[in-house]
Amino acid sequence: QVTLVESGGGLVQPGGSLRLSCKASGSIFSLNNMGWYRQAPGKQRELVATITSGLSTDYADSVKGRFTISRDNALLTVALQMNNLKPEDTAVYYCNARLVVDRTEDEDSYWGQGTQVTVSS
Repeated sequence: QVTLVESGGGLVQPGGSLRLSCKASGSIFSLNNMGWYRQAPGKQRELVATITSGLSTDYADSVKGRFTISRDNALLTVALQMNNLKPEDTAVYYCNARLVVDRTEDEDSYWGQGTQVTVSS
């Protein structure tokens, strides 16, 4: 069984910073793309940033220049450094990992439980 555990959410003032972390654990044969998504109240879940196993990154236009995604392949972790936070960044942030649990299995998508980020003065 694979689990993704997130940490690092909280309340921050506009212009502040937060760092989210996510660790994958369990029976993992191959850990491929990892990423962060977010869902604000009344809105659909949206992509924030992704990173491949080769460390190529992609960002939503709304966070480019403010957020940085990184990963440690040895530790099976992915992080999201969020700077210059804005009220519109308020959402539940979810870690996502696309991985293979066994060489005989296809790639599947796994989600963390979510962590709340609130940007407010």
